[in-house]
Amino acid sequence: MSDLAPVLARLEAGHDRTLAELTAFARIPSVSTDPARAADVRAAAAWVAARLEAAGPLTVRTLPTPGAPVVYAEWLGAPGARTVLIYGHYDVQPEDPLEQWTSPPFEPAVRAGRLYARGVSDDKGPMLIPLVVAEAFFAERGRLPVNVKFLIEGEEEIGSRHLEAFLREHRELLRADAVLSADGAMWRADEPSLAVASRGLAALELTLTGPAKDLHSGRHGGSVANPLHALARLVASLHGPDGRVAVRGFYDRVRELPAAERAEIAALPFDEGRYLAQVGAILPVGEAGYSTLERQWTRPTLEVNGMWGGYQGPGSKTVVPSQAHAKITCRLVPDQDPGEIARLVAEHLEGHVPPGVRLAVVTGHGAPAARTSRDHPVLQAAQAALEETFGVRPLIVRMGGTLPVAELFQRLLGLETVYFSFSTGDEDFHAPNEFFRLERLHQGLAAWARLWERLGR
Repeated sequence: MSDLAPVLARLEAGHDRTLAELTAFARIPSVSTDPARAADVRAAAAWVAARLEAAGPLTVRTLPTPGAPVVYAEWLGAPGARTVLIYGHYDVQPEDPLEQWTSPPFEPAVRAGRLYARGVSDDKGPMLIPLVVAEAFFAERGRLPVNVKFLIEGEEEIGSRHLEAFLREHRELLRADAVLSADGAMWRADEPSLAVASRGLAALELTLTGPAKDLHSGRHGGSVANPLHALARLVASLHGPDGRVAVRGFYDRVRELPAAERAEIAALPFDEGRYLAQVGAILPVGEAGYSTLERQWTRPTLEVNGMWGGYQGPGSKTVVPSQAHAKITCRLVPDQDPGEIARLVAEHLEGHVPPGVRLAVVTGHGAPAARTSRDHPVLQAAQAALEETFGVRPLIVRMGGTLPVAELFQRLLGLETVYFSFSTGDEDFHAPNEFFRLERLHQGLAAWARLWERLGR
């Protein structure tokens, strides 16, 4: 392997600059789900394009979609070497609930070796790393060890809703040997890991309507259906007392995990008590007959993500509300079809509507589960790069979350995705006080450089 020391030294010397860049990037409130933030989403795309142009002789293009633009860049100056498609996203989750943040979500703050800001872990910090690594190689060598194509999108947090059409349209442009995803997150902060599977997703939103308008609860209570009461009953019908989803047909396509894979998961260093303390939970719950990690990684689930209706302001307002609402997402395993699962859940809801209310269901975005081959050469190179960086062999794990892009890359481009992200699962992404460990930022820079060097051999 050629001498990587000058590149690593440049990355080490530039840590303060990289942190300053990440801080500036995290200030942009690029919340893709909020139409009022559309200009901020475009500003984040422009920031990414400018950073890629500053990295070196990359050809950079900002390509439109019906939603947020895709920032694309390429350098193909390594004939005979592999071509890797590097994926990341510049959009972020909403910051709510704002009152639970210790510091403002879009005013990044460093505390105890962590940078706190919305989107800094998911996915702006991990996404910035390969851009900085590319610049270091260009500065030291004038070239990269591998051919690279960057695809940085702005709609991952809303299900990558326009990415499938984009991939179809630009299939030739995106030809590569594998995908390296800067999105994905490692399992834990104390041990390096590589994920070889992620669950799919099916989303729904439901509304129950009772009276035509909010009514005085003294005059009308007890004589008309209360949609909030009905919603509680309807949501409760979705699970049985054993923790299994009670929707007919929900498990029909679910395959039992092979004994060897169950044993592999059981052998992982997992302390359930420590996990419960970390998340502030009282005891483990869920589908009977499976361990916590099996339920998180290999079993399908149905979760109510939000319920609301009626008066929610300070004090009391005595009404029977006109409507009640809930958001539901199901995490899926291989062979489950998101559209079919959404239909089955909707049919269950329709069959269990309490008397006196009307139901309306809207289906949201969905994505199938995805897997990466254990013998994939890029995965093996990633294992070696992590071992060199951390001094220990990385764990092979799975993700309970969903990255819709992995299935799209496999189905449309024939490419498997290797997750090479340096955020970790405890960094509160999608929650108040999201943070990114500065140590992981530095380790990620070194590991990406080592990975590219190995892939270029």
